[in-house]
Amino acid sequence: MGAKYRYAVKSWRDNWDYLTTFFDYPVEIRQIIYTTNLIENLNGNIRKYTKTKLSYPGDDAVKKSISLAIQEIEKKWTMPVKNWGIVLSQFIAIFNDRIRL
Repeated sequence: MGAKYRYAVKSWRDNWDYLTTFFDYPVEIRQIIYTTNLIENLNGNIRKYTKTKLSYPGDDAVKKSISLAIQEIEKKWTMPVKNWGIVLSQFIAIFNDRIRL
């Protein structure tokens, strides 16, 4: 396997300290971190709303279009974050200086 995927193996070995940082967090936070499918889904849905327009008159038009797309996408979000109270308290304990409630 090392010969077939030598670049991937080398990358993992070279970056092992950064990759294993993930395991420093509690399980509930790790579950939120590794749900990148949600982010990819959001990006795909934004693309659906914006791809029909080939050009925009300016940056403000792009921002407004994305904002409206997100508002429409948010209407379909019905699933709450599991154990949010526990997750929030862990975020506060770990990142107290960065969280504003």
